[in-house]
This record gives sequence, C-alpha cells and structure tokens, in this order.
Amino acid sequence: MSRFSNLGHRLYQGEVSFDFVGRRKLWYSISGVIVLVAAIGLAMGLHLGIEFKGGSVYTVAKPGLTVSQAQDTADGVVSSHPLVQSTDSGKIRIQVSTEETKSSDQIRSELSQKLGVPLDTVEAQVIGPSWGKQISQKALTGLIVFMILVTVYLAIAFEWRMAVSALVALIHDLLITIGVYALVGFEVTPGTVIGFLTILGYSLYDTVVVFDTVKENTKGLTKQNKLTYSEAANAGLNQTLVRSLNTTVVALLPVAALLFIGGGLLGAGTLNDISLALFIGLAAGAYSSICVATPLLAQLKEEQPEMKALRKRVLQHRAAAAAKAEAGDGVAADEEPTGEEQPAGMVGQRGRSAGTSRAKGRPSTKR
Repeated sequence: MSRFSNLGHRLYQGEVSFDFVGRRKLWYSISGVIVLVAAIGLAMGLHLGIEFKGGSVYTVAKPGLTVSQAQDTADGVVSSHPLVQSTDSGKIRIQVSTEETKSSDQIRSELSQKLGVPLDTVEAQVIGPSWGKQISQKALTGLIVFMILVTVYLAIAFEWRMAVSALVALIHDLLITIGVYALVGFEVTPGTVIGFLTILGYSLYDTVVVFDTVKENTKGLTKQNKLTYSEAANAGLNQTLVRSLNTTVVALLPVAALLFIGGGLLGAGTLNDISLALFIGLAAGAYSSICVATPLLAQLKEEQPEMKALRKRVLQHRAAAAAKAEAGDGVAADEEPTGEEQPAGMVGQRGRSAGTSRAKGRPSTKR
C-alpha cells in the first residue's frame, strides 16, 4: 500500500508518467471492440421486466420454499415460462407474462393448492402493458434530460469540447452496461434504470475531476514552448490517476458484495437488478474517464489553430535544443522549463522536481 501511495505522489509530481493521451488510438480500438460486442448483445434483445412489458406477479410466503421448488410448481401451473426469484424479505416472486391464457384468479388458486399454502398468502398483482409503456417513456425522458443538463453544465463550467468529450464517455458507459445486461440475460427493471442513472453520475464525477486538473494545467499554455496541449492534459490525467482508481475500487467493493454475495450466494435475485448495472457501469466509467474522455478532449483541442501553432513551436524548440546538445553546448534536450515558460498549474510541480535535480547535480564547494 505504501508503494502505491508513493506511486501516486510520483505521478502527481511528474516524476512518473503514463502516456494515456498518446495511445488514444489503442484505447479507441479497445472501446470500439467492447461497444461492438455490447451492440450485438443489444441487437439480440433485452430481457425486459414485467414493469415494462406487462403481466402478473404472484408473491408467495412459505418457510422453507426454495426457488427451484417454486419454479417446478409454476411451470406446472402456467405455460408461458414464468420467472421465479426470491425477494429480500424471503418471499418467492413468480412473474407471468401477458401471453398466459389463464386468468389471474385461476393461477392464484392453483399455486395455492400445489404449494400447500392458504389462498390469502398468495398475493397477486396485474400490470398492464400500457403502464409499462409509460414507465419506459419516463425512463427515456429522464435519461435525455440528464444528458442535456450535463452537456449544458460542462459547456458553461468548462467549454463545449469538454462537454462533448464527457457526453461521448457517458454514452460509451451506457452502451457497455446495457450490452452486458443483454448478453447476460438479466432482467431490466425500474431498479436497473436507477442503476443506469447512478453510474452516469459516477462516470461524470471522475471525468469532471480529471477535466478540472487539465483546465488548471493548461492555463496560459500558449505562452510557452515546452509542452503541447496533449502533454499537459496527460500530465493532469496522471495527477488524478490514483485518486480515480481509489474512488472506483472503494465504490466497487460494496457493489461486488451485493452482486456476488447477495445475488449469487444468498439468492436474492432482486439485488441483481441494480448491482450488476452499478458494477459494470462503475468499471466502465473509470475506464472511460481515463482512456476515452481525456484523449478525445486532447484530440479536439489539438485541432484549434493556436494549439497547432503551439505544437509546431514545441517541436521546433525541441529540435533546436537537440541540435545544441549534439553540438556540445551543454543544453539538455529534455531540460525542464522555467516557471515563466510553464503553464499555470504545473510550475509548482515540475519546477520543484527540476530544482531538486539541479541541486543534486551541483558540484560541492568543499575540498
């Protein structure tokens, strides 16, 4: 743990740097493959819950009744492949689609007889398809409104390029999460929609933290000739890397407990609705903020005329420094810029590192 903390300090000081922005083609390729697989799963269709497609739900309270026993009983009562799950309160939940020809009262009576429980302990709830359609429309409307508000906020707080990059990252996370749901075959319920909106908030938080550091590092960037925008953005990304990873891991631990222990070992199926969305979305959000949002932002910024001119000056400066070094003038090609030449936000970090290096290399005056 101490070595990890030391790595975080070295990343923040600029002593160690991973070139995430420079490898953006690699990240784009990886994201493209993942999104393609998710799109294939989505094309196969989502397993929509009864709240979206309509049907009837029967809740049975019987001590010792297992999901497999209830499944066998339900298969003998209805012919439309009922879905049986256990609830958090220990009850058994049986979902029957609208394709079933038997009436709700008939199904309820047969379940009571075959399970050996009083009729009044079998609760029935019928949901019409029109109500499910309204829920779907409200969920889609909420998602669109969320995206619009996020874009407007980022455009005002930062700039439109950051808003576009963050929006692409959010859509990236959403597509991956929905695709995984389709591939795994988990049921999509209102709890799943809540999970989707929650992960978008987490993803946006990580992205905003990185963008805030990038914005600080690139203040007055065009007044110097040592760093391009991509390099300054990559430095900001490295400074927040450990923080993003720590935040993601801490958030994933309780979600993993819900998913693997609550839903897997304990059989609480309703926990899977939100826990899988959170687990996949949190992991995808951390990845997108590091490998999608910031590289895309740097790519968009590098298209600006002033940033193209800056890159040209930086390359010319480095070529001149390399030529002087080869000529034996004692000027290192990678010499650290002075405080006046550095963009705001990086003077204190790289300046301290450079000053320390020069102090260590200064010959002693003692004889």
